[in-house]
Amino acid sequence: MKNDALYLRHIMECIRRIEENVAGGREPWMASHTLQDAVMRNLQTMSESTQRLSEALKARHPKVEWQRIVAVRNVLVHEYLGIDLERIWEIIQRDVPEFKQAIAAMLQEKA
Repeated sequence: MKNDALYLRHIMECIRRIEENVAGGREPWMASHTLQDAVMRNLQTMSESTQRLSEALKARHPKVEWQRIVAVRNVLVHEYLGIDLERIWEIIQRDVPEFKQAIAAMLQEKA
């Protein structure tokens, strides 16, 4: 039996860390390999956790682009020499906040 609530909380923690690491804005993030590495590690971990969620939970949330999240993880893990920091910044700014809302809603369901 999968413990969706555990993984959902872990995803939220990864998102919190991402937000913390980009709180200074684009320029400091782009200038810091340490911040970039921290964010990319949390994106990877977040994606790994989504793969551990039950299929039933994912099916109840078809608007979440589950396969796209896995694709980002695959790029981070397998295409690390070709990572486009501009693309990662776009994901952080556009996709992560939307994903955070979806995960928060799923946690509310589990409460």
